[in-house]
Amino acid sequence: MEQLLNIPAILAIAFAGSILVFVTHLVLPRLRTAVVLLLTLVPAYLVWQLPVDSPMVYFSLGGFDLSWGTNPYSRLFSLLIAGIGVLSTIYSLAFMKNKARLGFFYLAFLATIAAMYGIVFSQDLLSLFFFWEIMTWSSFLLVIYYRFENQQAGIRYFVFSAVGAYALLTAIVYLYSFTGDLSLAATFRVIPQLSTTQLSWITVLFLLGFGVKSALMPMHVWAPDAYRSAPSPFTALFSGVLSKMGVFGMGLVLFKFMGGLEPGHIIREVLAWMGGITALLGTFYAVFQTDAKKLLAYSSIAQLGYIIVGLAIGTPMSVMAAIFLALMHGIFKSMLFMGVGSVFHQTGSLDLNELTGLIRRMPLSFVTVLMGIITVAGVPPLGGFVGKWLLYESLITSNHYFLVIVLFTSSTAAFLYLYRLIFSIFLGQEEREFDHIKEVSWVMWVPMLILAGMTLVTGILPGIFFGPIAEAMQYLGFPQIDWQMSVLFNPWGNQVDMLSVITSIATVFLLGLAFITWKNFRTTRYVTTKDIHTSGEMPTENENLTYAIDFYRPFERAAAPIFKYKVTRMYASFAENAEHLFDLLRHVYTGNAQTYALYVVIFLVILIVFSGWIFGIQI
Repeated sequence: MEQLLNIPAILAIAFAGSILVFVTHLVLPRLRTAVVLLLTLVPAYLVWQLPVDSPMVYFSLGGFDLSWGTNPYSRLFSLLIAGIGVLSTIYSLAFMKNKARLGFFYLAFLATIAAMYGIVFSQDLLSLFFFWEIMTWSSFLLVIYYRFENQQAGIRYFVFSAVGAYALLTAIVYLYSFTGDLSLAATFRVIPQLSTTQLSWITVLFLLGFGVKSALMPMHVWAPDAYRSAPSPFTALFSGVLSKMGVFGMGLVLFKFMGGLEPGHIIREVLAWMGGITALLGTFYAVFQTDAKKLLAYSSIAQLGYIIVGLAIGTPMSVMAAIFLALMHGIFKSMLFMGVGSVFHQTGSLDLNELTGLIRRMPLSFVTVLMGIITVAGVPPLGGFVGKWLLYESLITSNHYFLVIVLFTSSTAAFLYLYRLIFSIFLGQEEREFDHIKEVSWVMWVPMLILAGMTLVTGILPGIFFGPIAEAMQYLGFPQIDWQMSVLFNPWGNQVDMLSVITSIATVFLLGLAFITWKNFRTTRYVTTKDIHTSGEMPTENENLTYAIDFYRPFERAAAPIFKYKVTRMYASFAENAEHLFDLLRHVYTGNAQTYALYVVIFLVILIVFSGWIFGIQI
């Protein structure tokens, strides 16, 4: 009985908690922090102690049979929600301190976490769609948290979310017409009986719905502004976890719904190339950003492209790589948004042309961002290296050589924006305007360093994740995973077999540290960009004397022909043409009763004249 109540208890506490926090903020604001923390930790603890296969919970609502439960696949994502959810909440306690409308913020924040729990626990399509819509609405409220200044970003996010939701609903209704049952178990039984055409339509609709949340190009245009607009604690959750709900859904579709479509099927290949293009273009767009959060937003889009490629290819190694990268992305992207958010919290700026030389002022934030970009770049010994190696190896062994080139180009180009991010904020010249800046409070840097530590642990001991991932893959229909399927691992598969690599990297770092230490024994005078002279003339205040500004201008000019065709222009053109069409329709729907009567007469005349052709009736 206790196990039967766990999932309803998690959802009840999580949803009721969001409302209770809002009421507490209005009535007893001093207790708000304690209530927020408690109502985040309790559901997370219950999720942690849930068994891998918990007993199903069945009930009826409005004539439909609903069910909730866990399996190895859903449990993996529920733990990601719990972990990042708790750390983001703790981070928010200091970041959002003294901000306006905190009751509203935590109402939407906790409701988003609760809805994501509901999505992964749903064992029927109606529950999944219901929680999906709650997640969309609550996250939309946080995208527009700063109100009018983010109105356009909120509208764009909501429009694309609506398109995805209608695609999901259409697919669900279409499936229900065949099954007469909304449970996932019944759906999985009926799927093999469908024709290839029917299965293809269902698959495309589901992938469209889940692809929106995964920011798959060309459905990505909402993401940069939405990530930029939302408060940083929620952006960490948004990019780190909420985007994985799309990945979670894609996994179900590609392996539980599309089991009959083998690797190499046209749908899988098209999706894989869409993921590859997303990775490549997302990376190049990130290079040209001067806003730190927008840079990370395009980086997130690119990294999600890697994950989609792995899922679409569909081999055991590629799927292992994709799920591992999904978990790693949740970790490193959350910590990066937290690190950049900490800089914004202390300086009030996200402009890479303004921020500079903060390494001595904010050393812990620097360490967080440094480890984050190393993980994104896929450099050992951090976890990003393991995931990317597996993905490259899986593509090579499945003969997807051109995709390897695309992804490797994306991964290599990522060094451009990663270097710019850390150089512009931390490694540039120190300026007097930032002399007063200090490191953020421990409430903010503790979650960041916990996540940073996890990138190191998962890089050296990836078996911590590979065990649960292997169980999740068996649920998706794969046989038992062989740990020795990759040349990267030792026979036990519990750690990366690259002692010489780690030793070499450590040696380089130690030599570099020794050189810097020896050099700093000499007297060093720190100067600002204005503390110089040029040909005997003093520069004016508005002269640019640092190459941190226009960092990649030559590269941007060279790539300009590629990026002059933007997807946003296509959508804008579509919207403009639709508006013209609606203007024409306004001339038809005049609001005049006599005009409508004339329309009725014309319609009846058409029916009479063409009745034989329409109904087969001779008049």
